Amino acid sequence: MGTPGQESEPPRALPQRTVDAYLRRIGADRPARADAAALRELQLRHLHTVPFENLSIHRGENLVLADEPLVAKIVEARRGGFCYELNGAFAALLRALGFTVTLYQARVFGQGGRLGIPYDHLTLRVETVDGTGPWLADVGFGDHSHHPLALDDREDQQDPAGVFRIVDGGRYGDLDLLRGGKPQFRVDTRPRELADFEAGAWYHRTSPASHFTQSLVCSRLTPEGRVTLSGRKLVVTEHGERHERQLSDDAAVLAAYQEQFGLVLDRLPPDPAAR
Repeated sequence: MGTPGQESEPPRALPQRTVDAYLRRIGADRPARADAAALRELQLRHLHTVPFENLSIHRGENLVLADEPLVAKIVEARRGGFCYELNGAFAALLRALGFTVTLYQARVFGQGGRLGIPYDHLTLRVETVDGTGPWLADVGFGDHSHHPLALDDREDQQDPAGVFRIVDGGRYGDLDLLRGGKPQFRVDTRPRELADFEAGAWYHRTSPASHFTQSLVCSRLTPEGRVTLSGRKLVVTEHGERHERQLSDDAAVLAAYQEQFGLVLDRLPPDPAAR
């Protein structure tokens, strides 16, 4: 949130060549205006092309929470990432296209309804020029809503991924996001900055209690369903049917990363589940 008593500098806009490269990366045209239809299309294309993955954690790669390196990882390195990276980069793209974006911190509901740490998740409030919304946009929660959700709507919202609802989350003005009646995460609606998420990102990259350090995951939405690679297990869901197989060796795993996710890796990350 910046140093008390000081105004934080606004994020610098991405260069137009970087914006064009980002749009090519996700297979999207530059929208004519920053309206709800454009936001919906951009989110869906991002989910289809940029995987949710935590490989950098296990490969010992650095994480810098700033627009330029986050975008470069997706656009130049053609990688994915987890919430801080994916939603951080997506926010930079949206701002460059004329959307108004606010970063929100959220805490994820775990087993038994327990909330995770503060800054557990980064999600986005997006305002459009057509007067609709505001919208809760998210390309960094893995298996989640395909389309942005109306942030001020307290009724059921139909999505290809199921029925979502946003409800009041307590006396502090927080909001709970439900999917099929099950709480997903609790949103703190005070504006944040990327630097505010440093502690949460450090925790998830280093703590043995974080699910990100306990397993490998690489997952992407597809027009037919979803494809996920976890260690040597490849799971492809098509039209509601799940197909699972174990890959035989390192070469097959590397090939799957490239064929299914477009990730060209020089080496496999160590799999903590195999220890």
